[in-house]
Amino acid sequence: MLESLAFLRWPVVVAVAAVFVLLHWRRASSFAWTLACWAGIYALLRFGFATPIPSSVVQLYMAITTLALAVYVSSSATRRADFTAPLVALVNEPRLRPLLGATLVLLPALAAGNVFLGSHEELEAPAFGRTVHPAPPDTISFGDKTIDLIKGDNPLRELETKEPERFRAHVENGRKTYYKNCHFCHGDAMAGDGMYAHGLNPIPTNFTDPGTIAQLQESFLFWRIAKGGPGLPAEGGPWDSAMPAWEKFLTEEEIWEVILFLYDHTGQRPRASGAEH
Repeated sequence: MLESLAFLRWPVVVAVAAVFVLLHWRRASSFAWTLACWAGIYALLRFGFATPIPSSVVQLYMAITTLALAVYVSSSATRRADFTAPLVALVNEPRLRPLLGATLVLLPALAAGNVFLGSHEELEAPAFGRTVHPAPPDTISFGDKTIDLIKGDNPLRELETKEPERFRAHVENGRKTYYKNCHFCHGDAMAGDGMYAHGLNPIPTNFTDPGTIAQLQESFLFWRIAKGGPGLPAEGGPWDSAMPAWEKFLTEEEIWEVILFLYDHTGQRPRASGAEH
């Protein structure tokens, strides 16, 4: 069970859970719970996953979270009054004037600081030479199986000529898997322009470019899909890739089917394997 949740950063998860337990123990007000829920969800999305979540995705989920919390707070007069009571006291009670003044100064300062930092990010060259298509290892493990990346072939490729109907069925399965999992970043037409692409670094691969998958063996794509960004060697860095290790979510056959679909949809042909040279 814990292995399937290895993508989480447990210290962050435990810290957020501890705050919620403390609020429950102290019987905190709706105002405190609302702020804690918003901050806790942001902390989980921003810092709670080993593979970085694109900023555009974080913004999308935080917008949904804000809307959901607003609906919850305003769903009853009692809950609404409990939420607004600390705000009314902050504005009206003389003893809280210093805190009000600090809040009025701090909030604009934080917003200004965020804008300033975002506009002064320096672009730096990599500290070492980077290879766009790093050399794959000779073999990789997939579950309890070892896959040969040099001489290995897509086991479904031979069906293209031997059993065309079964081959088309596998391509269709690959299409379904792609649009369930991959098109958000790689795009509907596989051009690397999915809805989250602008929040990624590096940007997703444009599979329609003849200089990409047409130059690669299918086993290379299997390696990159199965191991994702975390599986890249040092020569391929520096990477801040959000590509997950799909071996944790897809079966071996599903990955090979997606690869069939990539080539079929783009009209490309894979490079021959080492065994065919």
